[in-house]
Amino acid sequence: QVQLVESGGGLVQPGGSLRLACAASGSIGRIYVMGWYRQAPGAQRELAADIARDGNTNYADSVKGRFTISRDNAKNTVYLQMNSLKPEDTAVYYCQVVASRELNVYWGQGTQVTVSS
Repeated sequence: QVQLVESGGGLVQPGGSLRLACAASGSIGRIYVMGWYRQAPGAQRELAADIARDGNTNYADSVKGRFTISRDNAKNTVYLQMNSLKPEDTAVYYCQVVASRELNVYWGQGTQVTVSS
């Protein structure tokens, strides 16, 4: 059974920083892509950033220059360093992993990030 455990969400003031982490465990196989999606109230889930096994990254325009995604392949863990946070970054952040030859997609349970003064 595959499990994704997220951590690091919370309440932060505008301009502040948070670091999210997501650790994958279980019979997941080889992990190809790890990413973070976010969903604000009343909005669709959207990609914030993802990272391939070789380290290639992809960012939404709205987070470029403020967020940094990284991964530790030995630990099957992906991180999202979020700096200069804005109120519009408020959302539930979900970890996504694409793994195995079948390119199975797994989701974390979500972690709330709230940016407010």
